[in-house]
Amino acid sequence: MADQQQMKAAIQAVIKKMMDRVMHNVLLKDPFIKEDHRAKKPLYAALVPDEIFKGSHFERRFVTPFGSAWETLAVVAANEGIGYGAINHSIHGTVKAERLRRIQEVLNRLEHAVGGQKRIKPDWDTELAYILDGDGEDIPVSVVCDVYAEDRTNNKKYAFELKAPLPNSDQTKVSKEKILKLYSMEPLKVDGAYYALPYNPYGCKENYAWSFPGRWFNMQEDEVVLIGDQFWEKIGGLGTYQSFIDAVNEIGREYKDRIYREFLGIEPPADADEGLL
Repeated sequence: MADQQQMKAAIQAVIKKMMDRVMHNVLLKDPFIKEDHRAKKPLYAALVPDEIFKGSHFERRFVTPFGSAWETLAVVAANEGIGYGAINHSIHGTVKAERLRRIQEVLNRLEHAVGGQKRIKPDWDTELAYILDGDGEDIPVSVVCDVYAEDRTNNKKYAFELKAPLPNSDQTKVSKEKILKLYSMEPLKVDGAYYALPYNPYGCKENYAWSFPGRWFNMQEDEVVLIGDQFWEKIGGLGTYQSFIDAVNEIGREYKDRIYREFLGIEPPADADEGLL
């Protein structure tokens, strides 16, 4: 079990580094200047309060550096917890030709009704059993996983397709194809491959209700789907999810207060704590 204080400190160090860069950009390097905005977009300025565009100015400079934040934090958890983590790791192996064909057949039947039959509902165990029954010549296959981790105590290797908590359908389809290929390789190159969401806005897995990934996975029952605490405990060990929540919430209030006072020029409202994890 990882040292939870050490885990929390490592997670906070990554978030602070990214947030400090954002604050430097919006306060010093590239601040919102009302006069420049009004000169460049007089019609907008005449119709919409400056504060709306000031908020957008901050958002654009926040979203870009945080685009890969989940992957970065997952690697920190793996390094501090089970031993090793990496982003965009390539896994090379071979998959029998008929298995590759069946993977595409399964994906097509999940996406469309075929031959007058209804579109099938996702069922990981049934789909994988059907695919693994395929044979044929060995075809070289490479899969680039979002996050790769090694449990160096138990000598286990894992691949994760890590997406934002509310993923779209297309990216989930791509992830499912990758995971099916990893489980179809002979010999297997990883001990587990997972479709992972780092946070569950619906609380527990049984209540996850975002519909788009549900076209490809049974989000409540498929064992390859990890959501929230299941993901963090897998990649970082027991207690990692709580360390992650504590790490974010502890520094969240600090940065919210700074943004209110230093960027927006107002005092934080009484409900500033709303929105913490």
